[in-house]
Amino acid sequence: MVKNQKSNEAMEFRGRNLDEAIRNAELALKLSRDKISFEVITEKTKLFGFRGKEIVIRAWPKEENETEAVTSFLQRFLSYFPLELNFEIKKRNNFIYLIFSGPDRGLLLRQEGNLLLAIQHILNKISPRKVQVDCDFFRRRKERKLREMAEKVAQKVLETGEEEILDLMNPYERRIIHLVVNEIPGLNTESLGDGFYKKVRIFRVKT
Repeated sequence: MVKNQKSNEAMEFRGRNLDEAIRNAELALKLSRDKISFEVITEKTKLFGFRGKEIVIRAWPKEENETEAVTSFLQRFLSYFPLELNFEIKKRNNFIYLIFSGPDRGLLLRQEGNLLLAIQHILNKISPRKVQVDCDFFRRRKERKLREMAEKVAQKVLETGEEEILDLMNPYERRIIHLVVNEIPGLNTESLGDGFYKKVRIFRVKT
């Protein structure tokens, strides 16, 4: 039987000793030893002792605390940057929601929330689940502003037929623009450039 994070079943592995059996489990599961749980099923002598012992184990991936990576990063971050911040972590559906509060929360929102969004970008690189970060309803206000801007520019492109290229945006901002514009028949979008910040091109689709 195969045990992985989806099936919750276990695989059996053999070795001449426990260390070899665990190494075989590491190779098959493609996980390091510290991320594997196992139990010994049998330990027996083969062929009356002439060919040594055989260990049989059942092994499977450990269940990870899905918020552990987020919590660990924030604790280290706040130890290097002594900001008076509090945070609350919630799990909902397939998302991890991180909400900041505290006296220094305004620092996260400066320059259009660049620091807040940078933290979110890092957390999404290390977390097993998608992370959304918020503070003082920043996301709601930001999304409303972006949607209004995208609708205004889209209408202009529809009326004039001339494409518009928006200023550099981070991935979160670009995603909102793409979603809004692509709901409008006759229009399309594409990201331009390399790196974290890119421009968004809005243009009419030729029919």
